[in-house]
Amino acid sequence: MSLSDPDVVRGFLVEAARAGHPLTYSELLERLGHRFSRPKMRAVCKTLAMVDGQAEGSGEPELAVLVVRQSDGLPGQGWWIGSWEKHRFGGDWTGPEAAALIRRLQADVFAYWKGR
Repeated sequence: MSLSDPDVVRGFLVEAARAGHPLTYSELLERLGHRFSRPKMRAVCKTLAMVDGQAEGSGEPELAVLVVRQSDGLPGQGWWIGSWEKHRFGGDWTGPEAAALIRRLQADVFAYWKGR
């Protein structure tokens, strides 16, 4: 499957949201039929931005926040840079403050998609 197809990527993210759990970058790439590599991860991150743009236009919560690093359960640098304008988070992109923001945003996504 194409890493650049926002509809396919969105489908996997909505599925994860309904199930109430995030996906690691590796899990998302695997579902798309690819093994993890940095270039593939960067390609899918561009698609995640498109998915969030569509969600925002539809009045839905952002979905890219569900894609996290395996190491700490937080989104990568691209998410933090791309979402700064929206969330105005000025802390470190790791640690308890970052984790609290991500848990809150993910909870909003899970609540929105539960039962839909």
